[in-house]
Amino acid sequence: MFRIALVTAALLAGAAQAQDLEALKLDTRKNALPVLPKVVAMMQETVAAKGPVEAIPVCKVQAPLLLKEQADKTGWQMRRVSLKTRNAERGTPDVWEARQLADFNIRAANGEKVESLETGEVVSENGKPVFRYIRAIPVGDVCLKCHGPVDKVDAGLKRQLAASYPHDQAFGYEKGQIRGALTVKRPL
Repeated sequence: MFRIALVTAALLAGAAQAQDLEALKLDTRKNALPVLPKVVAMMQETVAAKGPVEAIPVCKVQAPLLLKEQADKTGWQMRRVSLKTRNAERGTPDVWEARQLADFNIRAANGEKVESLETGEVVSENGKPVFRYIRAIPVGDVCLKCHGPVDKVDAGLKRQLAASYPHDQAFGYEKGQIRGALTVKRPL
């Protein structure tokens, strides 16, 4: 009887943790993801009005500022990362993020929609619990101008990208692939 009670208690605790995790994921999604459509809209507007060269500062300066604004509102750390970074200073994933991005690539190869790829978990950092969340960012049409196959990127744009990002690795994408991810660290 005692064993049954222990097993039941463990199952209930696990179910409660799963509910808490799902609540954290939902709340993080609600408060973090609205930044992404704003970034995409800024890129689309700039590319349409001024061309892709003029969109470089949008991606390099304005998008991180939008993320910082939202991070300041929430008190969370937020950034964009990729396995093929354009801005190595800001976009290089840590070990946890790299592992999740690799897993996203496997999941996408197995047929999951890139737009729905996300995960979250509670981890310990410096002895304190932190909720880590990551959501895949798919390559859209506007992304291809600067991130598409290297031989299809305009030569002038390539020169400007090389000047802005000397260690750029972010070429060779096709529409619908995983460009990177929005990642969040939220103290608990």
